[in-house]
Amino acid sequence: MARLSLPSSRRARWAVPVVAAVALAGVGPLATTLTASAQGSLPPRTAAQLLVDVQRARVQALSGTVVETSALGLPAVPGVGGRGGASFSSLVSGSHTMRLWYAGPDQVRLALLGQLGESDLVRTGSDVWAWSSDTNTATHWTAPVAGSSGPTGPDAAAAPVTPQQAADAALKAIDPSTRVTTDPTAVVAGRSAYELVLTPRDSRSTVGSVRIAVDGTTHIPTRVQVFARGATAPAFEVGFTSFSTSTPPASTFAFTPPPGATVKQGSLTAPHDVTGSRAQPSGATPSVVGTGWTTVVVADVGSMTGGQTNQSSPGSLAGLLKSLPAVSGAWGSGHLLHGALFSAVLTDDGRVAVGAVPPSMLYAALAHG
Repeated sequence: MARLSLPSSRRARWAVPVVAAVALAGVGPLATTLTASAQGSLPPRTAAQLLVDVQRARVQALSGTVVETSALGLPAVPGVGGRGGASFSSLVSGSHTMRLWYAGPDQVRLALLGQLGESDLVRTGSDVWAWSSDTNTATHWTAPVAGSSGPTGPDAAAAPVTPQQAADAALKAIDPSTRVTTDPTAVVAGRSAYELVLTPRDSRSTVGSVRIAVDGTTHIPTRVQVFARGATAPAFEVGFTSFSTSTPPASTFAFTPPPGATVKQGSLTAPHDVTGSRAQPSGATPSVVGTGWTTVVVADVGSMTGGQTNQSSPGSLAGLLKSLPAVSGAWGSGHLLHGALFSAVLTDDGRVAVGAVPPSMLYAALAHG
């Protein structure tokens, strides 16, 4: 085996909780020197070489169609999820199609295409726009040009990840608890690609494997699939169905709110108190129990919801909890969310435990804390 230290300059933002659990699994990257099968015109590459290729990949421009599919086994929440939704919050379930255009860090556009509408995140220079056709609302932010990573704001935080971002987070999970292998060359968006397979060595993890397709020419990840243990179809998948490195026209990144739209001005500045210091979130720092793929995070849910846990409206956290199975034990009582790739317990005393593990490991973590 060959130890490999990868740069950590790029940070991933995951659209679903399970991918966050995968990101938490990684410390001390380790890659095997297994050789990828060279089929077609692709030269052979070891797994370690492919990981470095991904981290060093640079592309000046790209555009394409991205399809994201989530089958996480989550309960239905009114107004959230479903096939063909045009809101970024709908990405937690169903299948969704997006268009992505990129011509540098200050020229980015992402469009989520719904059956009857569209949501867009657009960045041109220092101007950042979020647009929803459902509400006919456009929100504008002004961001620094240098060193920015793209659209930000409330909707951007819930925006879908690109295959590149998804792969970056999955690669953090490569440590001694992970077996890294390569499959024969795949074809994604009509292009030859290598495929890396990350498999947890710990059989207690609900994640069976993470498969990352790496474009053979650009070394950009073009598809990421996450499989539940024992499953033959991915529970989460995001990948290109069309892919081009041609520079999009400048008009692609021009945005003007349509007539009659409600226009809001967002703020990228964190709240300040009267002393001028940045406001800090309330609640204790989340605790981490376990390591690798079976890591469990325990946190105070009240601090994450602004103390709104007592609301009982259908769309509130408390309303959602009432629809989940009640559970109890030496750790206390609460409600269980058991998905295909992860589990979560929200306790009656205001704690949440989440991880890519079976419920029994969440109960043990709650008792531990």
